[in-house]
Amino acid sequence: MEPYSKAEEISHTRLRMELDKKFKVLCLHGFRTSGNFLKKQISKWNPSIFQQFDMVFPDGIFPAGGKSEIEGIFPPPYFEWFQFNKDFTEYTNLDECISYLCDYMVKNGPFDGLLGFSQGATLSALLIGYQAQGKVLNDHPPIKFMVSIAGSKFRDPSICNIAYKDPIKVKSVHFIGEKDWLKVPSEELAAAFEDPVIIRHPQGHTVPRLDEASVKQLSEWSSSILEDIKNADDVAKASNVEKPSEGNTVAESGENLVEQIAA
Repeated sequence: MEPYSKAEEISHTRLRMELDKKFKVLCLHGFRTSGNFLKKQISKWNPSIFQQFDMVFPDGIFPAGGKSEIEGIFPPPYFEWFQFNKDFTEYTNLDECISYLCDYMVKNGPFDGLLGFSQGATLSALLIGYQAQGKVLNDHPPIKFMVSIAGSKFRDPSICNIAYKDPIKVKSVHFIGEKDWLKVPSEELAAAFEDPVIIRHPQGHTVPRLDEASVKQLSEWSSSILEDIKNADDVAKASNVEKPSEGNTVAESGENLVEQIAA
């Protein structure tokens, strides 16, 4: 068998890198739980759904300020992202939380998508809505998709008038429980997105176990996300590749490919 030429070796290396590439997802846990707890919650889903995604599960920046609903179910410590009043119209430490998450995303990203449960989902939608309006994450690539589980909208008009000013155009899937006390707010959040995918389940305020139909629906959705990202990457790469001038050798083309891969 003839040995690979330098250009062919570079081509194969590039192909392997593309196949191995994982797309980063920032996963934000619910109120007074933890990143590890959300990771355990998501683990009940078929692992094939997110096999090409690098799921990152940070903890909230504030220690739980009261009793956690998962005490005795999952070990501490527990955290919260921010605090709020009973009507969810007034918030404490929200600006600090947003600044922390924006810094985290820039330093540890870039992140292609966000996934959140309850308070984490509410925050995720806020970050995406704010980014779309140019309020935050101007030094981070646009978030491309979101998975919302039992999320809701903020109710403060000063937030709503920015975050949900226009339909949020990233691809989104929303899990809404029939017995969830946040069922209606979850539906209102889904309505803030353009062409949302809604997956309903009979359970309450939880990360649901998925039936066969839901697994199929979520798998198809995640596959379409991957296809969109890869197509966008291909377009970006094509626009950055200069046509070789006459007289360029195969070796020179190979060196250009090396530079593109390293970039």
